[in-house]
Amino acid sequence: MIAANDLRKGVTIEYDNGMYEVLDFQHVKPGKGPAFIRTKIRNILNGSSKDVTINPNDKFNQIIIETREMQYLYNDGDLFYFMDPETYEQLPMEREIFEEASQFVKENENAFIKFYSGKPFSIEAPNFVELEVIETEPGFKGDTAQAATKPATVETGYKLNVPLFVEIGTILRIDTRTGEYLSRV
Repeated sequence: MIAANDLRKGVTIEYDNGMYEVLDFQHVKPGKGPAFIRTKIRNILNGSSKDVTINPNDKFNQIIIETREMQYLYNDGDLFYFMDPETYEQLPMEREIFEEASQFVKENENAFIKFYSGKPFSIEAPNFVELEVIETEPGFKGDTAQAATKPATVETGYKLNVPLFVEIGTILRIDTRTGEYLSRV
């Protein structure tokens, strides 16, 4: 159990029958009335966030989330298989869990898997990945407008906008948090 007064940014708690991460908190002591804590929390499973007001005397169950780096091996229909590099244990994941990260993680690359009570619930790609362009329109000489971009598709099927000089076969560095092009490799 964790007291409301001990809430800090990044702490994960059980609140309203869900798992939430504290994004922001503020202890408020108004001139009239009792003190309270104003917090912004994010649901870990679906990503929605909300502002809540909490009594300083409330207590919450603290949730311990384990994060492991695992290697993506292959997919077999709706199952995606990951391997723990320490134990070589293979773990199948459903499409719903891996859907978002699959845009950036290719076979034999690592991803970060979050577990709660031994069950995986979320997969995150590394912050930066390097992927090859497999489809894009050619850039023409004279197309030098500042910050001009064109659509491109990388080897995982993810589509993004890239500068005009990028061609098929170019390896790009992509920020997976924003999904944007950073540079050529």
